[in-house]
This record gives sequence, structure tokens and C-alpha cells, in this order.
Amino acid sequence: MKVKVTEAEGAILDWMVAKCEGKVEQGVYGTPQLWDTGLHLYYCDAFLGSPYAPSTDWVQGGPIIEREKINTRFDPNWNKAHAWVASDDIDFIEAMYGPTPLIAAMRCYVASKLGDEVEVPDELV
Repeated sequence: MKVKVTEAEGAILDWMVAKCEGKVEQGVYGTPQLWDTGLHLYYCDAFLGSPYAPSTDWVQGGPIIEREKINTRFDPNWNKAHAWVASDDIDFIEAMYGPTPLIAAMRCYVASKLGDEVEVPDELV
């Protein structure tokens, strides 16, 4: 099913980021791979699973923001659901919005790599 990046959050947004990062492909023994448990995505390395949640975990999302040079800022004129804006250009001409800086930044990252709509597995919707 196609999902608009502007509306993606939670497991759907995290899956989109994982797709951009190349983490949704079938892994080879001993290499990190992403497992879908139906409720959460788990990034597994050496069989030790931890939640893969770059849209809520700064340890995972922060390096993406830094590497991709995504700018975020708070806009008090927007409603709470769109109070944060993120863009990969300095002028914020093409921007994504979200309730948190991580959600806005991950939406920006996904849109820059995959476009405005992304085909996601039906299980996630």
C-alpha cells in the first residue's frame, strides 16, 4: 500500500527509513538485518535484537540527520502536529513537518530518497 511520507510515523516511518538505509533486505548470516515482528521492527546484530526506531531514538536518527545534513527548527506558528520543520536545504524551500524534530527529519530523509509516497508492506498499515 502507498503511504504519503507527510503522514508516516511510528513503525511505518521507521520501516521507510530502514528501506533508505538498506536494512530491509534479507540478511546474510552474521550481518545485521531487520526483522518485522508485526508490532515492532527489530534491528538484529549477532542475534541481539533492539528496537529500530530512528524516528524516536536519537542514537539511531541523530547520525542520519548529521550525515544527510538535515536542518530542523521549531515553528511556533504551526499547530502541535506540525511544529517542527526539517529540510536538507538551508532555505527550507522543500520541507517536511512533524510533531518532533526526529519525525520531521526522518520524513525529510525518506522524501529525499524515495519520493512523496512510498509502497510499504500491508502488514505495517
